[in-house]
Amino acid sequence: MTRALVLGGGLAGMLAAAALADTVDQVVVLERDTFPDAPEPRRGLPQGHHSHILMRGGVEAIDELLPGTVDLLYAAGAKKRGLPHGALARGPEGWMERIDTDAYLLLCSRDLLDHVVRRQVLRDGRVSVREGTKVLELTGSASRVTGVHVETGDGAERLYADLVVDATGRGSGAPAWLTALGLPKVREDVVDAGITYVSRWFEAPPGAKDDFPGVMIQMTPGTGKPGQGAGLLPMEEGRWILSLFGSRGGEPPNDEEGFARFARERHHPIIADLIAQATPAGPIRTYRNIPDRRRRYEKLALPEGFVVIGDAASALNPVHGTGMSVAAQCARLLRDELADGGLRPRLARRVQAGIARINGGAWRLATNTDQGLPDVRANVRLQGGALADRMAARVARTGCRDRDVINAVFGVASLVKPMTAMMSPAFLLAVLRGPRKPALTAEQAIAQFPEFGDLLAYGASDRPTHNPA
Repeated sequence: MTRALVLGGGLAGMLAAAALADTVDQVVVLERDTFPDAPEPRRGLPQGHHSHILMRGGVEAIDELLPGTVDLLYAAGAKKRGLPHGALARGPEGWMERIDTDAYLLLCSRDLLDHVVRRQVLRDGRVSVREGTKVLELTGSASRVTGVHVETGDGAERLYADLVVDATGRGSGAPAWLTALGLPKVREDVVDAGITYVSRWFEAPPGAKDDFPGVMIQMTPGTGKPGQGAGLLPMEEGRWILSLFGSRGGEPPNDEEGFARFARERHHPIIADLIAQATPAGPIRTYRNIPDRRRRYEKLALPEGFVVIGDAASALNPVHGTGMSVAAQCARLLRDELADGGLRPRLARRVQAGIARINGGAWRLATNTDQGLPDVRANVRLQGGALADRMAARVARTGCRDRDVINAVFGVASLVKPMTAMMSPAFLLAVLRGPRKPALTAEQAIAQFPEFGDLLAYGASDRPTHNPA
């Protein structure tokens, strides 16, 4: 009988378990936390209090791994919003025309997503979970991992496996575990723009429609000033979540007055006007120390029987919204590699190389933005410079109202198109030609969304003078 151990029972771990179940006789998920019986917060997932999105590429990967799961999420209240057709969006260079593209988001709380995915995975009798189990170290040698040494409430124990998958997130102990087996230290690439998140949940006001579009305001890199942005997103059960974010030197405050002021100052007071009508449904919470960090396991002579997936391999700051989707695509790759030949020699290195390719695309997208923010700290050479910043600004400016450009940009951002989609002759010609229509004012952009209904009548006469662009 073959057995796999998955370290960590979060989203990446559960999707990895689903990927393993068709090939391995027994899959055991080891989780140090305790899972709630309903979609509720858990202590081991502090980021669960903040906004989460699934890009189209992640949605499709989850539905391939666990058919029917996405329908269950929608039935439980998750929202589907097109990009940029389904949400009022301001890109780095201006408000966006309501253009229908192939890209979309799935929006719901992390609590609901994890609960539905976990329940789907554990329906499979080949998968079990051991809660309250802390992984102390790997067992085996530099050439072969044979299991793990764990600690539970009953004491220490050694568990054996044919394959161990580390999905323990940003705080993974794998770098130390591997050096303890005699391997060199894994290389870590870090780009840190000092991003801080501050979020709060709200009960939507009575006048809010079920198709409420939400508001997304992106950071603007390359200006020499801190990047700042905000996202007010509809969630299940008639709730909204507002996440404010800023880079080093422009961090959002977490007091009541400062939180509302920061929201009001984001190019237009629409977010502040909307939340003024909503009812706070929890405290203001802060999430920081979230740099872009990529561990280059594909460059190590990894031992047989060990794979690293999810944020344990590559973790990007949440502004980019790709973490969960990338984890889902990496789990799908694991499933496909197993289906191609089972637990064969060099499987781990093949899988890790494939994971690195998937992570690499998301890494380039994220760091291309983050390196344009001031006082960014990195241990790798940053690409681009002033010319790249100008080109990125021109792409963003043209894409505000150009269907072909924005379809390519969001196709790449939603992880369904390769980065080469932004290198086609038609794309480059459109960008070099530049915008062919004048930029929308904030009022013109907002007027595209009758779904806001009467909510925007609130406080309009009291709005301070602002720059509508």
